[in-house]
Amino acid sequence: MIRAAVLPAVGSPLEITGIELPEPGPGQVRVRLAAAGVCHSDLSLSNGTMRVPVPAVLGHEGAGTVVSVGEGVTHVAPGDAVVLNWAPSCGACHPCSLGEVWLCVNALTGAANIHARTEDGRELHPGLNVAAFAEETVVAASCVLPAPDGVPLTDAALLGCAVLTGWGAIHHSARVREGETVAVFGVGGVGLATLQAARIAGASTIVAVDVSPEKEALARAAGATEYVVASETTAKEIRKLTGGQGVDVAVECVGRAVTIRTAWDSTRRGGRTTVVGIGGKDQQVTFNALEIFHWGRTLAGCVYGNSNPAVDLPVLAEHIRAGRLDLGALVTERITLDGIPGAFENMLAGKGGRALVIFP
Repeated sequence: MIRAAVLPAVGSPLEITGIELPEPGPGQVRVRLAAAGVCHSDLSLSNGTMRVPVPAVLGHEGAGTVVSVGEGVTHVAPGDAVVLNWAPSCGACHPCSLGEVWLCVNALTGAANIHARTEDGRELHPGLNVAAFAEETVVAASCVLPAPDGVPLTDAALLGCAVLTGWGAIHHSARVREGETVAVFGVGGVGLATLQAARIAGASTIVAVDVSPEKEALARAAGATEYVVASETTAKEIRKLTGGQGVDVAVECVGRAVTIRTAWDSTRRGGRTTVVGIGGKDQQVTFNALEIFHWGRTLAGCVYGNSNPAVDLPVLAEHIRAGRLDLGALVTERITLDGIPGAFENMLAGKGGRALVIFP
């Protein structure tokens, strides 16, 4: 028996309870968690914005130590430090054949598997494949990657989602060039990672936007040169900060129609807007045909930072070891498993950056 955070049904509160976790079968790995980040996507799973089979053990951003491996697993062994990859690519579908592994059509098939059982026998699914809100988890071998050397394992948990997403939004999706101007909408965990990535890319002016004035210090520490409290005049304020032109790149990390529209309006003619935030089907964004022609802007979605974790993790590790990327700066709260419901409430209230579950 281990303890885990279970979502019994969509819209229900999480239950911190004991579960029965099986030993790894062929092609599986058992991992003892060191830490797990509490991501807004977990909230989206709990409220039904994103659909996965329930009841489920949530949590998709984590790192830990291999306890045991099943038959056929050779790339990791007991005692190895690993980062969990919630969206493993199959390597065989059409997007994978094009090298677009972040769009793998089979990435989330594991979410339908039976992962564990509650003490009273209810079958549990593994959330977004990895069920990281638990003391231990059993995952497919494709869901574990060797943790980078020289990076504390608790910090490495953030590489599993927030950092890959923020880094990729800047370097893969928007492809920010040195000297360009950038606006980042939403200063949560992903937003803070995006700000750091923009700084590393050599952006000149970096504008952070959030509804909370209290996040300014966090944003500036991550690399923001300007801070704007979100309002109806946000786009106008950003244009004023960029010589009346607007930024070259806007990255939206919120997933709300009004924020996406404002990010678009904040870019210059010919600018690029990358949408990282996951919004609901009710969030409709509208444009008229004339403005699309006139402004010549680009609007792009961004899944998992358009990243290939196996390729990007070593790159990120070099930036961490060189002191250019500070994982600890993303974390505003270190909690236990029992603190996850409170972390969800803080996300709903727009408070803080990343909450990190630390396992004993």
